[in-house]
Amino acid sequence: MTPRTLITHCRPFDGDRGTLGPLSTLVIEGDRIVECVAEPRSAEAATVIDAGGRAALPGLIDAHVHVMAVTHDIWRMAAQPPSLITAQTKPILEGMLQRGFTTVRDAAGADFGLQEAVRLGLFAGPRLHIAARPLTQTGGHADIRPQGVQELVCTCAGLGLFGAIADGDAEVRRAVREQVRNGANQIKIMAGGGVASPTDPIDGTQYSPAELAAICEEAEAANTYVMAHAYSPRSIVRAVRAGVRSIEHGNLLDEDSARVMKEEGAFLVPTLATYAALGDDGARLGWSAAMLAKLERVRHRGVQAIAIARAAGVPVAFGTDLLGHMHERQMDEFALRAEVQTPAEILRGATTVAARLLRAEGQIGTLAAGALADVLLVDGDPTASVEGWANPGRHIRLLMQGGRVLRQSLQAGSAQFVQSSTST
Repeated sequence: MTPRTLITHCRPFDGDRGTLGPLSTLVIEGDRIVECVAEPRSAEAATVIDAGGRAALPGLIDAHVHVMAVTHDIWRMAAQPPSLITAQTKPILEGMLQRGFTTVRDAAGADFGLQEAVRLGLFAGPRLHIAARPLTQTGGHADIRPQGVQELVCTCAGLGLFGAIADGDAEVRRAVREQVRNGANQIKIMAGGGVASPTDPIDGTQYSPAELAAICEEAEAANTYVMAHAYSPRSIVRAVRAGVRSIEHGNLLDEDSARVMKEEGAFLVPTLATYAALGDDGARLGWSAAMLAKLERVRHRGVQAIAIARAAGVPVAFGTDLLGHMHERQMDEFALRAEVQTPAEILRGATTVAARLLRAEGQIGTLAAGALADVLLVDGDPTASVEGWANPGRHIRLLMQGGRVLRQSLQAGSAQFVQSSTST
């Protein structure tokens, strides 16, 4: 018999409206939600979880992570064996899951093997939507070769943490097809300069319009989409005009480029947490003066970019883009965005909006019938305040992924687990 669970006396989050509903019962069978109703339901042979009036949320989605970025030091990673790097992802994945992220979109690094390890339960962690290796032009953001170096010897290149260098129509088409062959759920490209790359200006453009169009055409042919690293208005407009679905970072967004994003139906995925973390730690970690200068140029523009996107009606998804020990600052994103977004808008960005971006609406990011049973029970009203997310270990009273209870502390409050054979 398929296991049946009822979560009673919960207030479900409506991601379309950004509000909490009335006291309701979530009915879960196996790994799926079968209904969410205000009326009582039979609890025969079911596990009953009394939420005690707490808010029920779908599992959170972080749309920009690098779970294989086990350190900020790229050169150190280049000298490590893939097996060691893979082992070091274990606490990173577990940490994300325990913070309430039941699904994440990896923006380059994770491969099919790690995705399978999570799916099979060998590693505890969020479901992975992988990009495999990012595509970069020669000298682009993911071309990490120092000036004067032609070839980079790297033991971990197969893990996809470094760019697939491709130039011209034939090469970029082949590179997209190779990522798809290796299981990519989306294609990651570098459409402009970056903070951490050694040779490219942050406001420059990368890939020609023809190359961008070819990449997007190949992705569409494979029933997937393209996410693009881009900061400047010029790089943003070129990317979305070519068919790119989401702009990653986008700190230098202006009103005109936001208007084009809205026209083309593109998403913005800001990653404020990484700039805050690097602003605090960059100099100590040995970042060069040039890299720190680029960081300062974009660091304080991220909040403004969200405000511009919000005013233009561009959907804004939740992302963090953290590295190494900085992964622990994942929840900082809530407080950083609160300057320009309401708590409900931030929560929508980490649920409903992110699910649409991943083309997984109805499956994740919702408590609707038919969705995967990823459920959080939290204290307080998460649509009114972001304060609880600063301490997810206490804020999240129940963590369920795919119908499995991973953590619960309901007995500390009025809610509790009950085994029942009667109706509720």
